[in-house]
Amino acid sequence: MANRTVKDAHSIHGTNPQYLVEKIIRTRIYESKYWKEECFGLTAELVVDKAMELKYVGGVYGGNIKPTPFLCLTLKMLQIQPEKDIIVEFIKNEDFKYVRMLGALYMRLTGTAIDCYKYLEPLYNDYRKIKSQNRNGEFELMHVDEFIDELLHEERVCDIILPRLQKRYVLEEAEQLEPRVSALEEDMDDVESSEEEEEEDEKLERAPSPDHRRRGYRDLDKPRRSPAVRYRRSRSRSPRSFLSLSPSPRRERHRSKSPRRHRSRSRERRHRSRSKSPGIFVIYRLTLASLYQQDIHSKKNLCHGIKKVA
Repeated sequence: MANRTVKDAHSIHGTNPQYLVEKIIRTRIYESKYWKEECFGLTAELVVDKAMELKYVGGVYGGNIKPTPFLCLTLKMLQIQPEKDIIVEFIKNEDFKYVRMLGALYMRLTGTAIDCYKYLEPLYNDYRKIKSQNRNGEFELMHVDEFIDELLHEERVCDIILPRLQKRYVLEEAEQLEPRVSALEEDMDDVESSEEEEEEDEKLERAPSPDHRRRGYRDLDKPRRSPAVRYRRSRSRSPRSFLSLSPSPRRERHRSKSPRRHRSRSRERRHRSRSKSPGIFVIYRLTLASLYQQDIHSKKNLCHGIKKVA
């Protein structure tokens, strides 16, 4: 029969390879048009041509549970069970990303934990975009590294229950697997090393040269300046001028500590000057009035004398 597994196939995880796909989905694949027309009589060599024609990844979709071509080819590979070298070439193929995804899913279903980590983890560095079809038949955008991460950490991918995968740290403790070095860690190490080199270059540029240090030292052979010139200037000044020029430290502290008091005193002085100004104006008016009265009195005396003469 066309739906039977080949005779020479080995059991995977203790069961028939086709049984890794659930029975309901498997029967829907057998009844699909793509399986009957495109997957009939395929061999390991012809599967490559069909995988190159894939346009998206996905499981089943729609109310009738229709399988995608990607899922049909996965079941066909489980049926014919190609050699491991062919699957490794699928995964290493960089020209066709959906061929790589098909090989990665098959490796996750049939390979050991060491093989899965060994061949799938390098695909984390593949950031190409791929199309994925969800259960509603709608297409979504994702990346290759996201699909690989789902294969290594999720329980179900493309509506297929994945076999249990042993934890990585257990294999590392058993020395069956080397610790994973991420490409981001390598980039961070390169960035840190470049930053350290730049800091060392800046320190070398800022450090003074030996010639500059020699200039900074005082030449002991040169004669010093006589202090008489300095004392002459100080002698010419009187002690009063010296006291007036150099304010006392108490006043400086008082000024530095209380600028608000200084401002308040200046305001009080202005207020006093303004309050005194009205008294000056009163005195000025009184003097003017007395002068005016004297002038009138003198005019009256003058007029009285003129009348007597007349």
